[in-house]
Amino acid sequence: MELRIFTEPQQGASYDQLLAVARCAEDAGYGAFFRSDHYLMMGAASGEPGPTDAWTTLAGLARDTSRIRLGTLMTAATFRLPGPLAITVAQVDQMSGGRVELGIGTGWYADEHTAYGIPFPSLGERFDRLEEQLAVITGLWATPAGERFDHAGRYYPVTDSPALPKPVQQPRPPILLGGMGPKRTPRLAARYADEFNLPFAALPDTEAQFDRVRAACVEIGRDPAELVWSNALVLCCGRDDAEMARRADAIGRDPDELRANGLAGTPAEILDKIGRYAEVGSQRIYLQVLDLSDLEQIELVASEVLAKL
Repeated sequence: MELRIFTEPQQGASYDQLLAVARCAEDAGYGAFFRSDHYLMMGAASGEPGPTDAWTTLAGLARDTSRIRLGTLMTAATFRLPGPLAITVAQVDQMSGGRVELGIGTGWYADEHTAYGIPFPSLGERFDRLEEQLAVITGLWATPAGERFDHAGRYYPVTDSPALPKPVQQPRPPILLGGMGPKRTPRLAARYADEFNLPFAALPDTEAQFDRVRAACVEIGRDPAELVWSNALVLCCGRDDAEMARRADAIGRDPDELRANGLAGTPAEILDKIGRYAEVGSQRIYLQVLDLSDLEQIELVASEVLAKL
């Protein structure tokens, strides 16, 4: 079981705050630092000082960190064209020395699209576009140096592309797909994903969706063991109930609700719940850290949970 740190900067964060969290996670021994890809805050948060672009952030972190892996949960396919996104990810992979991972999804938050003038088609079209984006991105990266790439697509036709630059990681940076969609999501994951991630899913839902993706893999002749299976869960850890309650209050959540739906409680409780996710097949947990100023919590989990896995 690997633990990774996952942040939501659209709720309000500067680059320097994200860098502090990433360096803390690196020093504490976590496997990766991931961030969401959103342009608008959610709920009652002010969002100040304003959104930070996911891939601009990761480019900075590529130079300002040295060991920790970096990625997105999840880049919105609606935000970027696949050709430029393939270039961006390959460049950041080069800048980091081969530490980048691309989590990508359909995009779902309508308000952030209208807030920044981004087209937001129907869900069916967004899935169609995501599928075509995956074909273009992977096709560009897989094209041998010196050869050309073409794609006769409906939304993103590509003609005579030199398919450059190439990422450091070969055959490509890992691609993460996820979500609870019962049909198209498993099919896309079986075809394109290196990792399948479920955000904020209960144990029974995790087991059921993992089974759907495994079945989709078998259907196309792919070994499900080729995928990494992961979950993302909100973190709220304290040495005792009082410290846990203080951290819950800091992020505006109820302690009992967090214990039921997140990864919350004392280190012993968190270790127990991680074990239950491992039993249904999860190999990696993304700890959603909502209070970016609380580096002590990251260090506590490293010493009392990560060290004992």
